[in-house]
Amino acid sequence: MVAYNKIEQFVLDLGLKVHELNADVIKVYASNTPPSASLDLIKTDILEITVENNYPSGGSDTTNTYTEATGTGTLAGMDVTWSATGGSFGPLQYVVLYNDTPTSPVDPLIAWWDRGSAVTINDGESFTVDFGASIFTLA
Repeated sequence: MVAYNKIEQFVLDLGLKVHELNADVIKVYASNTPPSASLDLIKTDILEITVENNYPSGGSDTTNTYTEATGTGTLAGMDVTWSATGGSFGPLQYVVLYNDTPTSPVDPLIAWWDRGSAVTINDGESFTVDFGASIFTLA
């Protein structure tokens, strides 16, 4: 993934106790719709790609953990891989991070990554969301 972008509402949601980053189910999904840091608030604001050929509805769980050390919080998670079977899925350019646990608001957005260009995952190919050492840090 290329560029990390934080949803502005996420900062307010943290202060309002919407997120419990060590306990809530944090997921990623694929989109080909350009996100807006200031206007998009919940999952339905950024259109998910069509659910087909082994791309799962709602994306995938990051199996996240949240820790703090010397004043810096770190959200870590497992990489996510989507493999096309029986045909292709996409195109996708953006990977969107959201919280699948809260009921109010439902599915609040956290961030997104921009690949730089759209890609279609063809039958037999895979797309991996590689978080590296962490999904993000907060200082």
